[in-house]
Amino acid sequence: MREDVPRAVTTICNALQEQIEHGLLPPGSKLPAERKLSEVFDTTRITLREALVQLEAQGLVYREERRGWFISPPRLAYDLIRRSHFHAMVTAQGRLAQTQVLSARLQPASAAICAMLELPALSSVIQICRARRIDQRLVLYVEHYLNPEFFPGILDFDMEQSLTELYARQYDLRYGQVRFEMVPTALHAEAASALKVSLGSPGLRIARVNYDQQGRLIDCDLEYWRHDAIHVSAMVRDI
Repeated sequence: MREDVPRAVTTICNALQEQIEHGLLPPGSKLPAERKLSEVFDTTRITLREALVQLEAQGLVYREERRGWFISPPRLAYDLIRRSHFHAMVTAQGRLAQTQVLSARLQPASAAICAMLELPALSSVIQICRARRIDQRLVLYVEHYLNPEFFPGILDFDMEQSLTELYARQYDLRYGQVRFEMVPTALHAEAASALKVSLGSPGLRIARVNYDQQGRLIDCDLEYWRHDAIHVSAMVRDI
């Protein structure tokens, strides 16, 4: 008998979701190989993969290249209004934060970065690329672009630490106004490679343009998050 694919996909999704909700498949645990799962559900790997992709879109499971499928952990609460940084934000929610420096150098600024930092043509910027983990899971690839005028000698410091704290301690600079822009995106090559996902995987791009306590535009960040890693919120009060 020919398989009813939509019904089979729904059955697989419901079964796995039920196991996840009842804690039988805990966050971070690895699912059996696709071949084994297709045998469990008596279906083809194509049908199984369609079900897994649907669960991934819902943020219930995720896939890492060459490692397989895993149960997604709870999303991190990302508060746009609260002044914090990655390590403080993650630690405050009882999670483990880790940062890996991928590159750090002075380089010519692209036209887009010149525009964001309001720099003239042919300006140089300090670019710092980092990959970040929550509870051992890769969730964020971020490109920091710093105006060199404000950060002499910064590349001599450990770039795995919080830049927010480094700015305050070494340069007496603190963030004042911050402008955010968020848009769903397909992860580009650098982000996909850093997060160990397929090129074009869904992500959330958050651009931050940062001013210091004197209102000077000092740096900007381009954050590329796994789409299921964070929950963004903001509380706006009447003035």
